[in-house]
Amino acid sequence: MNRREYLRSTAGLTAVGTVGLAGCMGGSGGTGTLATHVSDQPGDIGDFESLVVTVSEVRIQPADGELITESVDDATADLTKLQGDKQKLVAQSELEPGDYEHVHLGISNVEGTLSDGSEASVDTAGEAGLKFQTFVVDGEESETFEIRSDETASFTADFTPVKQGGSGSYVLRPVADEVTVTYEDVEATTSA
Repeated sequence: MNRREYLRSTAGLTAVGTVGLAGCMGGSGGTGTLATHVSDQPGDIGDFESLVVTVSEVRIQPADGELITESVDDATADLTKLQGDKQKLVAQSELEPGDYEHVHLGISNVEGTLSDGSEASVDTAGEAGLKFQTFVVDGEESETFEIRSDETASFTADFTPVKQGGSGSYVLRPVADEVTVTYEDVEATTSA
């Protein structure tokens, strides 16, 4: 091995060692909780008698780390019942404190019944689930949110059905400007 190859390989090991140590140092060592809720923006929801979405997984991207995938036991939510300030908890995940860049909801099923009783064709954009990467944190728009030690970060994902032209089908879309993250002490959330 020549000197250049040696320096490259040891630099990589040094970087890995530093990242490993950084993960072990500082803070109180506790985890934080991400409580994932769903809600509905008006859009074309008035066309529906019911619009039931099944969430099967939540994928969370740390700012400095690998994607975390949390399975959900097929949590269902009828979006027609979640208008305005109403929301439904679909998942809770224990995460390491730090900054996170996006949350992706894996949708395994969408069943819609229109107001006239007929079945609706509803898809997610690109059949890839719903990705949220802009958040309102403490009243300010942000491209990241924070998981804080011994606190619950409540993430509320808003989405809406949008009618697709004259086809009669709908697409479920994330509503970026309505995605909020709020914080509570863990004691406050567990004692209530």
